Amino acid sequence: MSRLIIKGGKKLEGKIRVSGSKNAILTLLPASLLIDGRVILKNVPQIKDVNVMIEILKHLGAEVQFVDSTLIIKTKNIGYRDLLIDEVKLLRASVLFLGPILAKFGKIKIYFPGGDIIGVRPIDAHLKGMIDLGAQIETSGDFLEGKFRQYTQNEIALKEVSVTASETLIMASALSKKPINLRLVALEPHVQALCQFLKLAGYEINGIGTHFLKINRGRKIKKEVIFDVPSDYIEAGTFMTLAPIVKNKIIIEKAPIENLDAVFVTAKEMNLNFEIKNKNIIIKQSKLKGTKIQTGLYPKFASDLQPPFGILATQAKGVSLIHEWMYENRFGYLREAEYMGANVEILDPHRAIVIGPTPLFGKEVRSLDIRAGISLVIAGLYAQGKTTIYEAEKIDRGYEKIEGKLTNLGAEIIRED
Repeated sequence: MSRLIIKGGKKLEGKIRVSGSKNAILTLLPASLLIDGRVILKNVPQIKDVNVMIEILKHLGAEVQFVDSTLIIKTKNIGYRDLLIDEVKLLRASVLFLGPILAKFGKIKIYFPGGDIIGVRPIDAHLKGMIDLGAQIETSGDFLEGKFRQYTQNEIALKEVSVTASETLIMASALSKKPINLRLVALEPHVQALCQFLKLAGYEINGIGTHFLKINRGRKIKKEVIFDVPSDYIEAGTFMTLAPIVKNKIIIEKAPIENLDAVFVTAKEMNLNFEIKNKNIIIKQSKLKGTKIQTGLYPKFASDLQPPFGILATQAKGVSLIHEWMYENRFGYLREAEYMGANVEILDPHRAIVIGPTPLFGKEVRSLDIRAGISLVIAGLYAQGKTTIYEAEKIDRGYEKIEGKLTNLGAEIIRED
């Protein structure tokens, strides 16, 4: 178990670069099973979840090289093996192997996925979608077993607009010789990145960026695919919450501007002083004010950005109402922030009030999940005195070399194992 120790109250300035998208790479890795040859992925973030997914690929026979931010996957020797390994239980994204393995090998036996405890996150939509496609699936204890012989329907409406269920069905549908129409597909940038990757490989996909996709196996699938992982819009939005401790300016480099509309709207409502130049977001000193922060499905404000913006609200004048539409266990970070001095009231599992501005003070706190963890890093940077964040390895699941990036801005932050 590692911990981050932060000496807060420092003013920050300089440049900070956005890494490749965590959520995009976690779907691109299972998608590599649909390429019989070699996949080269660039701009890959060096995070723990990527390493776990790589181990699952190796278990299936893939040869993997990961140097700096380039990942080379040789899929020639991949074959079927049951996914009854501990890595599957470590993160929710392991469920993304369900679609490509069932479609490619006609069978699967896999543990139920693990991941952050931020609320009820069933995989019913994944299973129903695969059953609608033609799979037979049975669950038993902590694993499920499935068989797939042929596609029985060519038009599938998702039970819910689920990101990972959409990605699962996209990958499973890609091997169909006849077009499959998927309806109510999620729109998140990483869903679109998956579609663009498969289209680059030679699969036929129409309707990218809409809720309605038409997918089938193309006439000629490439043996080698080179693909740049898009920048992480969640990380870019997270770095915007450094605004209260800007000395002169912070330049957020390589930000995916096109994915941040809802973030920019909320930031403007909070009077956050920023400007956009090319692919950079420039953050300056700001006199913040409270607003309503309401999460929703993309392109609305992302649930993953609610915790860092909730911490930002502690430094804003007035009342901020946070409406967490998606998950009922995502306010744990507010209890930690309250311990640090924040004025918060949790109204119910989906609504909370933050009253600011209030000074924060360094305390010993715990990283509850990836996004709660990074929000407490932000709180520690705001706070006076020393903040110790335990279970920092959870932050490493989604943020690449975070202490190094923040140190380059002038933060005092070290890691102890």
